[in-house]
Order: sequence, then structure tokens, then C-alpha cells
Amino acid sequence: MVMNTIYRLPDITKRNQSYKIDDGQVTRMGRLFEGQLSSNPGKSGVLLLSRGRDAFVARVLLARLAEKSLDIQYYMYHQDTVGGLLTYEVIKAADRGVRVRMLIDDIYGNENEDTWVGLDAHENIEVRLWNPWKRGRSRMLQSIVRATKINYRMHAKSFTADNQATILGGRNIGNEYFDADTDVAFTDIDVLSIGPPVGAVSNEFDAYWNASHAYPVNILVHQGTDQDLSALRSKKSAFGEKQATSNYVKALTDSDLAKALKDGSVVFSWSEARVIHDSPQEEGLKKAGRDQLLISQLAPYITSAKKTVDIVSPYFVPGDRATEALCKLSQDGIKVSILTNSLASNDVSAVHAGYSKYRRSLLRCGVRLFELDESLKDREGKRFTWLPGLAKSSLHAKTMVFDGEIMFVGSFNFDQRSLNINNEIGLVFHDAAVAGAAAKNFEENVNKVAFEVRFSRQGGRQNMQWVGGQGGPDVVFEKEPYATTMQKLTVGIVKWLPIESQL
Repeated sequence: MVMNTIYRLPDITKRNQSYKIDDGQVTRMGRLFEGQLSSNPGKSGVLLLSRGRDAFVARVLLARLAEKSLDIQYYMYHQDTVGGLLTYEVIKAADRGVRVRMLIDDIYGNENEDTWVGLDAHENIEVRLWNPWKRGRSRMLQSIVRATKINYRMHAKSFTADNQATILGGRNIGNEYFDADTDVAFTDIDVLSIGPPVGAVSNEFDAYWNASHAYPVNILVHQGTDQDLSALRSKKSAFGEKQATSNYVKALTDSDLAKALKDGSVVFSWSEARVIHDSPQEEGLKKAGRDQLLISQLAPYITSAKKTVDIVSPYFVPGDRATEALCKLSQDGIKVSILTNSLASNDVSAVHAGYSKYRRSLLRCGVRLFELDESLKDREGKRFTWLPGLAKSSLHAKTMVFDGEIMFVGSFNFDQRSLNINNEIGLVFHDAAVAGAAAKNFEENVNKVAFEVRFSRQGGRQNMQWVGGQGGPDVVFEKEPYATTMQKLTVGIVKWLPIESQL
């Protein structure tokens, strides 16, 4: 009881409630897309953002075009080149009178605390931190005393402008997600959408913004001052001006997508689309009703597939139930294919320990497993057209394609945290052209960027092999390809720990 009192978070019962704007159609953005929306009544416009720079351009242009509101929701938001530039755009939007709501998961505690306090000091910006750490107290002790609550993270990611256009998917805000880091890169994918999904994302944002886990930074930390804002404005302004002449920003300015967004000529694919997400809960997802879970909304698309299921997930820890479901599909004659990181390419070796436990069971029932070829980082290689960059990065995209007709893009990893703990969001759209192209590309190119894991019978025992040739003659590995001794040691240790539910 004493410890709970010491680590109790501040009272937020008197914080303000706020909700999406309803008149976004009268904004410049509303007018830009009005023609396309009227020509496709009831349909949703979808544009895949597979290239990192395009994904950043889209966010910057939405911020610049916004006239009434920006709703920004992220698991991680670094203050590096990308994060600094986007923060600068947020300040400029607020200066124009745009209402900005920023909801950031507090997983990294006070990493960017000065930035959040400075932004919150702006009369048009409010920053809230999701499920925060108690300031001034040991995070290690909080991890013990508040273990159940602190484990519950908001992994959902969205960027919505004027309730007229939204971006959701797998990218956090940081250099590694937007081709701005020469040393570290994550291959990821988002969707830019207009039409019905926008309102659904706005409703999801409102639910989280007004939930009991969303703490105003001015209550949690301290009330920002004019000096805090002025210091932040000067810092970001100088940073923005310095970056204006960089090759990265010049490439953004010259991009075709930037021009198309400015004049409303973006070529969207039009189809039926549905936003699915976990609803905010008090302590993770285990007590949530089925209709409140993303996986309950996604599962019917998986289990009703008739021909193919293609899953791309950087962290793949299916658990017994999902393994059984995928095996049933395979045994019923449906081609089930999974692309995930190899041990060598995985940025979280511990997750590989959870995945490796299910490899043999999945292979025995006919599921095809592909693991990203780490050696592609060191030379030019073949790439998926909807996942460019696989030749030089770690896999971070989360997609599923069903029968080459339906596609899912979102923040959902097919692992135990996404299934049972974290909040996720994604878009399911029925577009045979886009989904069909993705499925065709997967089938034709997966062997060029990944090893297929197979069984090879030797001495009456089923031994695993990793087979890949990047489009050339097959190269066969009898052990995890390119994995370091430390990575193998980590997996060996983690396998014995009872932590699969956290992977």
C-alpha cells in the first residue's frame, strides 16, 4: 500500500476533454480531395507509402495543409533530423491557429520531456503522455510495483489532419523509419487514406486522448512557460533552416508526392476499407471484450481465406492458438507464407527465441517460412516493390494479404505483445489491384530477399536448413545464417525464461 502511494500518478480528473473537429470539409484539404471523394461515393481512397521519404513528405504536407486540426499519435517520437523537422512543422501549424493534439507513449520516460513541455506551452498545442512513468522515482522499482500497468503500451500510430486525411501504419517518428539514417534503417509501410477511414481514426484518437491513461504533460511534469516555448521555437527554427539546404530535405521538396499533395492530384486506389484497432483498457487487453480487440476483427480475414495468406511481420511469435489456426489453413490446402526477420537481421534477438519455438510445428504442417537475408545490407539486392529498401535494412513492416484481394497494413506485429498487451491499429482494404500486386510481388521476389526455412532429412531426423540465393543458385546454411555468437547466446538463454507472453 505504501509503495503504491509513493508511485501513484497525479490526479487528472479535472483535465479537459476534447474531440475531433466536424467541419474539416470546408478546409483547403477538404476542397483538394472533394472531387475524388464525390466521384467515388462511399469508397475509401488509399495510397501505400512504402518509401521512407514519401512517408515523411506525406506527414509534412498534411501538417502544412492543415487549417483546423492535427491529431498525432505515436509509440516513439525521436527528436533527431526527422523528429526535429516534423516538430518544427507542428509549431508552424499551431502558429497558424491549427489545434494540435499530440499523444505519445511514455515508454522512454523523460527522453524528450523538454520538447513536450515547450510544445504544450503553446496556446494551440496540447501534449499528453500515455501510461507514463512517475517522475522523480526509480523506473526499475516502478517496473516491479506497477508491473501490470506499466507493461501496457500504446503501439498504435496515426497522423490525421483536419479530419480529412490520415496516415497510419508501422512507422514511428525517427530517422531510421524515413531513409534519413545512413547506418540504421527499418523497411516499413504506411497508408495515406481519405474518406471513411479518416473519421474512424479520429474516433480512435478521441478514445485514447480522453482515456484514463492519457496524462497531460503540464500535470505530469510541469506547466510550460513562454520561455520554454521560445527556447524550443528558436532551437527548432534554427534546426529547420539549417536542414533546408541538406540533400535529404531537397529530395523531399522535389518529390512527385509533395507536388501531388499540394494540388490534390494524388492518385488513390478506391475500395471498401475498414479501420480496426484495440480499444483502450485499464490494464492491457486480456480483460477486453472480443469486439474491443484488433485481432478479433482481423482473425475472420485470416480464417476465411480460400487460396493464400501472406504475412509480413518483423516480430513473429504466434503462440499455440495462432499456430494451430495457421496450420489448419495450410492443411486445408491454403498456401500460408510468412516473412519475418532472421536472427541476424532482427533488432530484438530475444523475440527470435519466441519465434524459433514454433518454427518446426509450422514447417511440419506446410506453412512456408522466410527469414530476411541479413547479407543484403552489404550489397545491392533485389527488393519488393511495395517494400523498397529490404536490400539494406531490417524488416519493420506489418502487412497481410488474403487471396490477393484484401490487404491489411498497420502497427500490429504477429507477436504476443500485439496480441495480448499493446494497443494497435490498422487498415483492411478490399482492393484486388493493390493486394494482387503485393501478393504477386511476394511470390516472385521473396526468395531474392530472404532464406526459406526447410526440413532436410539426415540420419532419420528432421534438420532445418536455410535456403536462399538472391535469385541465383541456392546457397544452403545448416545453422542460422550470419547470426553472431552473441545473438545465438541471447536466444539460447531467453528460450529458458518464462517470458514468451512479453515477446
